[in-house]
This record gives sequence, structure tokens and C-alpha cells, in this order.
Amino acid sequence: MGTPSVAIVVQKFGGTSVATAVKIQAAARRAIDHHERGHQVIVVVSAMGHSTDELIDLARQITPRPPARELDMLLSTGEQVSVALLAMAIASQGVPSISFTGSQIGIVTDSFHTKARIRNISTDRMKAALDDGRIVIVAGFQGVDANYNITTLGRGGSDTTAVALAAVICADACEIFTDVDGVYTTDPRLVPEARKLDTISYDEMLEMASLGAGVMHSRSIEFAKKYHVPIHVRHASKPDVGTWIVDELAARRLGAVVTGAALAKEEARITVRGLPDRPGVVHGLFRELAERHVVVDMIVQNVAKDGLAEVTFTVDEDDLESSLSIVNKAAEAQGAASVQSDREVAKVSVVGSGMKTHSGVAVRMFESLAAAGVNIQMITTSEIKISVLVDRSQGVEALRAVHEAFELEIIPCDLRFSEDPPEIAVSLVQKNQEPVSTETAIADAAPGMEDLVISDVELDASQARITLLNVPDKPGQAALVFRAIADSGINVDMIVQGISEPPLGGEAHTLLSFSIPSRDVSRAVEALTQLLGPNSVAVDPNIAKLSVMGVGIRSHTGVATRMFAALASADINISMINSSEVRINVATDAALGEIGLNALKQAFDI
Repeated sequence: MGTPSVAIVVQKFGGTSVATAVKIQAAARRAIDHHERGHQVIVVVSAMGHSTDELIDLARQITPRPPARELDMLLSTGEQVSVALLAMAIASQGVPSISFTGSQIGIVTDSFHTKARIRNISTDRMKAALDDGRIVIVAGFQGVDANYNITTLGRGGSDTTAVALAAVICADACEIFTDVDGVYTTDPRLVPEARKLDTISYDEMLEMASLGAGVMHSRSIEFAKKYHVPIHVRHASKPDVGTWIVDELAARRLGAVVTGAALAKEEARITVRGLPDRPGVVHGLFRELAERHVVVDMIVQNVAKDGLAEVTFTVDEDDLESSLSIVNKAAEAQGAASVQSDREVAKVSVVGSGMKTHSGVAVRMFESLAAAGVNIQMITTSEIKISVLVDRSQGVEALRAVHEAFELEIIPCDLRFSEDPPEIAVSLVQKNQEPVSTETAIADAAPGMEDLVISDVELDASQARITLLNVPDKPGQAALVFRAIADSGINVDMIVQGISEPPLGGEAHTLLSFSIPSRDVSRAVEALTQLLGPNSVAVDPNIAKLSVMGVGIRSHTGVATRMFAALASADINISMINSSEVRINVATDAALGEIGLNALKQAFDI
């Protein structure tokens, strides 16, 4: 693939890559290499080594609850040290450079301290310095709000800074230098057989990032997808080509159904039982979590029994206690019977764009877990992901089992990209846009760059729902069910399994629901009745599947709440929920599908 004669390249160096004077000199050399080849270079750096953690520890020695504004003032100093030292290193090698803090370069954010979102970025100082032949060095992780308060962007903030700058300056590529040499099929520390991927799509990387793949943070990938920024993840001290994160067409690998597997160990589960099965109840439960900016991960609601529904969702383990205090009050207000939680869980997932066109992925995953003796507590699916919740003690074993089942250790190489910026996408930001001054950017700091983008809402009225009653809660049950379905030649869409209910006749049991094409109902019922016996299968021959799709669905905490509120206002009850990084799906009565679609279009301005 051809390379532009002159390109704009953004490079980002993480804390481990600038931890010492020697590493800072090496980072300087990387930037100078591109500069000497005629490219314009912007470098984003994190604080040196573990200095951010040390500053947080220092603050907590002063007070256990440091004020968020003052904590941002403190933490922003770490990057200021790094940019100054890197500018000195580049200048010492005879190349002109200039360093900027986030506020100096014009990164304007909202005022949510420690987790601020970028509203807009001015380009005047960057463009002037680049046109003057300088390497521009920018402090990552920080910005300034409309009142000139310093803010920080939260976890992965330097990645977010780098990709945002690449978007606004229309860079040809964003290089992320780190202490690993790319994105792997899974964590090689847990599965030594893991292999480096040459390419991965934005959506796949979004799912992998949210599932615990720590190479990059979700918000930076959301920026890249929204503005079509090619990202190259590579090792800071090796010359090798790393992994390109690009659009789906460019990332496509022939024959690859599953791209990677991931384990998220820091999960906690909350289950609300005995919720009245009526419109608005789910909205009431999640509204206050969204208002407190609690990020909810897996959301599972299965079919109601005896007029009572059950909702299970996961949160970051660190958010469990605060989430429980919110949920207990909300559950009581909605008339729920009980709230239960478990912090000894882990989420194991497989991800791959090839799932859209290949059946049998679920059964292959479930059979591998059954063979390893791993019991599945919850299941949720999306078009490119299947996630299961398991006991944390079995998390690593489960990850290894699914990685082996999909033969990810022998994933083929696909070296279509060099280390140079590829000509693979046209940015949504125009090359000839007028520069925006810092003062104008701050004055006009309306919501902008990092806003939620809902691309579409969708109705699928072609599906039926199968619900299996009283499925024994033990390893291998899901594998048996979906093997029977696969052998009948039936494709499965949504899969929802909730947490097991109290023992029935001495044995714990659970509900397992899934959707299939309506035309396949009779074959599915026949196969499942043979497997499970009579009176074990309930069928709704026609359901409406409503979906909201876009960029930022998980990191913007109010999306699910907004969806549930819109359906509640239309007096539409939700019978199933599953969610992912890029979409939320719900099932409702088929007769209300069009009404629900119109309600969602209005709610999301589609």
C-alpha cells in the first residue's frame, strides 16, 4: 500500500516508555526518525513510570478523600515533567521542538473532574508549530474546562488525547508505543500460546478493550472509529510492525471467525430478583446508576415468570459497594423482592467480526467450557461477541479452553501494512478546516468531539423466542442445548442466561432464552423436547427485537437508561435485554415493534 510523501503522524508514549532518561532519549529518536523522513510529528506523553500512582498515594496521605479538582491539579504535573524532558531530549539532538500542556494546546473538556470528556480541541498552535518545522509535544491525560480549571481524562487518558489530536489535525496515523509489541489474541501472560494480531477492527478492539485487554482504553478506540483514525500499536524499543487498528474492511482476515478471547477478572455481579414485570421498572432501576456515572457492563434480563422479572448486570469490582447502595434503594422503590451480589466472578468472552456470517460459534465455546468442567453462570451475546460469567477461580482455565477451541494460537499472519501511515481511510474532519483559537474553543465549549454518536436504531420482526424452563445449573447444559440447535441447522441470535434460581427439588436451576428465525420454531422445539423432555420449552413465535447502535454506548452511562425510558413512555414492556460495546438489544411484544422503533428514533434523534 502506498505511503504519502508527507504525512502527519501522532505518536504516543506511555509511562513505561518514558520512565527513565534513557527511555526518553529513545522516544526522542523515534520522533526524530519520522521528522527526518519529511513527516510532521506530534508526540503525546504520559507521566514517567508510576509517578501518577505515587502522586495519588501522596494525596491520600494528606486526606483519604482528596477534592477532585485539586487531585486533577496535582496529577496533571506528572505529564508536564515528561513533555519538558522530551522536548529537551529532542532539542539536544538538533531538532526544533516545543512542549505544551493540555490547556496550552487548547484541549477543552467538560467539568467532570478525574473523568473529564473532550469537547473540542483548537488546532492553531499545533498547526503553527508544525508549519514552523517543529516536533510538537503534548501532555496527555489532561485538558481545561470552560472556567479554565485543569481537568484529567481518567483511565487511558493519554491514549484518548493522542487519538483525539490525530482526529482533529487529520493525521494519517496514530502510533501507540507501549511495552508490548501489539494486540494479542489474548493475554500472553495467561495463555503463552497467544499470538500477535497484524490487524483488528475498531469494533473488535472496542470489545476487547472493554473485556480487559489492557493495551488500549475504550474511549480512544471510540475516537478512532468515529473519526477514522488508523492506530498502530507497537513496542517502544523494537522496530517491528505491531498491530493496526483499522476499519472492518481493512482489518478483514480471510477465514477468521473469532479474532480474540479475553478475561475480565475485576467484575462484580448484582442481581435484582422479583421485579414487577411492567413498563418502566427497568428504567427506574438503571436511571440512578447512570446519574451517578456508574458504568454497567453485562446487562441480562430474561423472560418473566409468574409476573416477576429478574435483571442481572455487572460492574467494576471497585464500584460494587457504591452500586449496591444505589440499587438497593432503586429496587425497593420498584417493589423488587431482593438484591444479591457476588464479587467472585469473572467474564470470559470471544470476539470476532466473522461471527456475523458464521454459525456454530456459541456451541463451540460452550462445549469447550463443558469439557474443562467450567460452569456458566450468565450468557450474553452481540453480533460480534459472546460473553459468559464464571466463577473467578475458573476464569483463567476458561480463557485457555476457549482460546484453544478456536485455534487462536495458529492465527495466520496478514502483513498488509508496513510501519508507515497507510492510505486506508479519509477522516471525517476536513483537511482544510479553519483553525480554531484556544479562546474561541473555550468560549464555545458546547458538547462536541467525545459526544455519544447513535448511528441507527433498528427493528427486527422476523424472530421468535425460545425459553427453556428449569435448566439444571451445572457444567455442560448450554453446550447440549446449542449442539442440538446447531445440528438442526438453526442460527441463533440473542442468547440470554441469567443467574440460577433457588434450588428446585434439591437442584439449582436457571432460565435460558434465545432468539431464532420464526420459520425454524417447530424444528427447534422438536430437537429440544427430545433433549429435555416435554413441558420444558416455552415459545413466543413472534417477538420484536429493538436495537440501538453507535459509538460510546458503554462509556456514556445513560444510553441504556435513555432507551428504557423511551420504551416505558410508550408503555412497552421489555422481556429480554443484552448489551455490548456497540449496541443494546431488547425484546418486546411483536405487536409493539413499530411503536417502539418510533419511540427510539425520537429519543435518539434518528
